[in-house]
Amino acid sequence: MVKFATKGAFFEKLDFSSIDEKAQKVSEMIANRSGEGNAFLGWLDFASNLPEEEIERIIKTANRLRNNYEALVIVGIGGSYLGTKAVIEAMNGLYPQDNFEILYLGNTLSSSYTAQILQHLKNKKFAINVVSKSGTTTEPAVAFRILKCYLEEKYGHEYLKDAIVATTDKSRGALVKEAQTEGYETFVIPNNIGGRFSVLTPVGLLPIACAGIDIREFIRGIRDGEVAYAESDYRKNPAYLYAINRYFLNKVGKYPVEMFVTYEPQNKSILEWLKQLLDESEGKDGQGLLCTAASFTTDLHSMGQFIQQGTPCLFETILHVDKPVLDITVPYDKDNLDNLNYLSGRKLSEINQKAYIATLEAHTSSHTPATIVSIDEMTPYNIGNLMYFFFKATAFSAYMLEVNPFNQPGVEVYKTNMFKLLGKPGYENK
Repeated sequence: MVKFATKGAFFEKLDFSSIDEKAQKVSEMIANRSGEGNAFLGWLDFASNLPEEEIERIIKTANRLRNNYEALVIVGIGGSYLGTKAVIEAMNGLYPQDNFEILYLGNTLSSSYTAQILQHLKNKKFAINVVSKSGTTTEPAVAFRILKCYLEEKYGHEYLKDAIVATTDKSRGALVKEAQTEGYETFVIPNNIGGRFSVLTPVGLLPIACAGIDIREFIRGIRDGEVAYAESDYRKNPAYLYAINRYFLNKVGKYPVEMFVTYEPQNKSILEWLKQLLDESEGKDGQGLLCTAASFTTDLHSMGQFIQQGTPCLFETILHVDKPVLDITVPYDKDNLDNLNYLSGRKLSEINQKAYIATLEAHTSSHTPATIVSIDEMTPYNIGNLMYFFFKATAFSAYMLEVNPFNQPGVEVYKTNMFKLLGKPGYENK
């Protein structure tokens, strides 16, 4: 289960009573599904209502792909891949010891990145999981077309039928139409769950299972989260308490930036997922914190000076994992030219933990408050529980700001401009 704590002088004088009534109303809005955008609250109990036969079908498909291919390319952008990548990297590390490789395409329009992925796949037998409700979002649609042409030229059109799995809308859109015509296996993105909340659906479950991760445990963690973070009193609900502290840091402390921090490089993609989850949910009507991310101790040697003594514009939210996935011991050196023998025989995890404690004390004793979200170890159960914690906190945070947590109207502006510049039919006079 997730634990939540705070550190810094800012929190010592906080009086929550001024927002008790508003917070209670927000809690009731979520429970009763009565707030703006409530049609997209399907994630609240999706895991509990997921049929066992669907879980079995996901696992069966994942096993088929693992047994018949060397790699899986996940084609998607935003919520169609960020949560997936976060779970897979957190569980398997950045250099997994697995003969089955997971790659990502359709999350950028970079020609160099796309060409390098294709070059990497040149001598691999690979499958595709294309994830898109519509099938027409530019970045994944372009990547999917390129990959299909590549496979068709190499193996023939018939190869595509078994090599492609489409995760898409149940009945509408270009992708589901193509899947029906070509005979691709399909999984459904529920209409009542938006992309940034979709990792608990087949959007995330299929590729996570393909990475050899126990999705039943992942789902169990989410299901337990449905109970653990359902408490209506925000003072007793760690997800809501985290959201309330963010609200006060922003509105009372006048901090415009929340910096998510990890001390484990393999958890950096969790922070990238959080950036989308919170920035896209809150950033409307001139409201919301700007969420950014840092990896310590690495970034202490680039940003540490600013955090310690620069403009007091941010607070840290630290994602802390008590027990590392792997550990290593510092060896003894008889010459000791680096003067490190005082560390010989000690675990690197212990040194990393001391760096965390020292940094937390240094920053919070200056002008950088910290909220700490922690789990005891990174397991499929715990990361599922952690993600549901942040789902609930995000909905609560956005409703406290009186914005719709589940739309993203501002994202369409760049698309309209881009389509006009590219000459897309119908956008000439936009």
